[in-house]
Amino acid sequence: MDQSAGLRQDAYERGHGPYQPHEPGYGLDQPEYSPYEDEIPDPKTRMLAIHNAKAYLLKTSTTSGQNLYDHLANVLTKILDEQPTNTVDIIENISKDVKCARFQKKMDTLRDEYEILPTFEAAEKCKALFIKENEENAVIEEEIGQTPLPNVMQTAFYFEQAGIGLSKDESYYIFLALKNLVSVQPVQTCRFWGKILGLERNYIIAEVQLREGEEEEETGEEVTEEEGKGMDEVEEDEERVKDEPPKSTYKPPPEIPKEENGTGANKYVYFVCNEPGKPWVKLPPVTPAQIVCARKIKKFFTGRLQAPVVSFPPFPGNEANYLRAQIARISAGTHISPTGFYQFPEEEEEEEEGGDAYEENPEFEPPPVAEMVESLSTWAHHVKSILKQGRCVWINPEKLEEKDEEEEEEEKEEKSEEMDEQQEETGPPLLTLLSEDEGIQDIPAWTAQASTNLIPEHSVAILQSNRWPGAYAFASGRTFENIYFGWGHKYSPENHNPILPPPVQAEYPSGPGNTETRDPTLEEELAFKAAKEALAADEEEEEEENEEEAEDD
Repeated sequence: MDQSAGLRQDAYERGHGPYQPHEPGYGLDQPEYSPYEDEIPDPKTRMLAIHNAKAYLLKTSTTSGQNLYDHLANVLTKILDEQPTNTVDIIENISKDVKCARFQKKMDTLRDEYEILPTFEAAEKCKALFIKENEENAVIEEEIGQTPLPNVMQTAFYFEQAGIGLSKDESYYIFLALKNLVSVQPVQTCRFWGKILGLERNYIIAEVQLREGEEEEETGEEVTEEEGKGMDEVEEDEERVKDEPPKSTYKPPPEIPKEENGTGANKYVYFVCNEPGKPWVKLPPVTPAQIVCARKIKKFFTGRLQAPVVSFPPFPGNEANYLRAQIARISAGTHISPTGFYQFPEEEEEEEEGGDAYEENPEFEPPPVAEMVESLSTWAHHVKSILKQGRCVWINPEKLEEKDEEEEEEEKEEKSEEMDEQQEETGPPLLTLLSEDEGIQDIPAWTAQASTNLIPEHSVAILQSNRWPGAYAFASGRTFENIYFGWGHKYSPENHNPILPPPVQAEYPSGPGNTETRDPTLEEELAFKAAKEALAADEEEEEEENEEEAEDD
């Protein structure tokens, strides 16, 4: 028997006793034999045994919080990195060193601080989500009769059939986080809007409608400089104005005001957090200037609301304002519902500015899934589109200018009426069908499909927005929902082309009339003076000759 066969026999006898070859002619000509082949001959059974063994090694200790699999991997890594001599004799000490390395010494005390595992940190963050609410809140919900908490797990179930959504654990954590939000804020309706990805952290977004009278208007009176000065200082300023050079009379265009809370782009209030369990942060209302600028730039989110947005043109705000602007744009373009589910109120009153009032149709009969997949006319937008001005309702900027003189007002009244008819911008009305949406070059605006073709009677209609990748909607009977998972960017087939800065202002044209020349020398001045005197003398002689000729005639 050769040396390799002897080693195999020796290794087998250590664990299984004396070795007995199964065949009389076992030797060099026979294939290598493994004693475990007879015990686990089936490959599936062998893989199951391997998984069970690995699961046993990954079992966490209740004392140290460590498992044997990771410990052996760290020990082997330390041995291969250091390569000590006589490793077999000191392997116990190496194992102790690896365990001690997981402890850190504090500088102020001699006590050991055990390393906190990432799983333990995640469990501590989500621990607050599983605390039961007080009985008082439960009594209040019973008195109201209807809780504003949405059924996130049911929505996740429908989207899961189309392969869209988050894991069940994260969906449940978001469910509990929304429960905490509803218990703290005066919420009338609440909905899980979606998740926007960031480079450092992500944003989990909740769409909320507060109760009447709970919305806080951001109003602040600014004190002017003249109100804070004394009379003496004002008189000194008047004297200084007299000596100052003239100032430019250019007036920038008036700032377009934001839409009031509860209307237009500010119809809903949005709360965000980076992870379930962290506190919710309320986003500020969006302004038309922020929406107009957000259409011209494309920036990735960092996950920090106070981070600056460095772009051209410069964005008027930080990342919280940019996030709010993108939410408004995505909602206006992708929030849809089955046609006929919503209807305008029957009592036609005078429409207020906004015109986004609608109600649920109790007589709505949902069409079959096959029809909703084949025809986009079975879907409609239930959020007003945003105009180029940055508002859902157009406002005349000329009316915002302050006019001091009454005569100018009378002269410009007729002109402003004409401008209203020419410049007034109108968008598609509310509850417009999806079949009227414009595509992107050769790409349709929406892609519709059923969740399964094998069981069509239990399938769900799924719509995907191609203009805003990551926006989805489903419909199953009277149940439908919209959600967004993405980077918050609009699709552009030609990539993003940032706006170039304006060209540099041209210099004043140079010519003989405005070009600087060197000063003449004394000789040049004398020569110029002599030539000028000679020219004057010649002119006098010509005049005298002309007079003499006239007298002779």
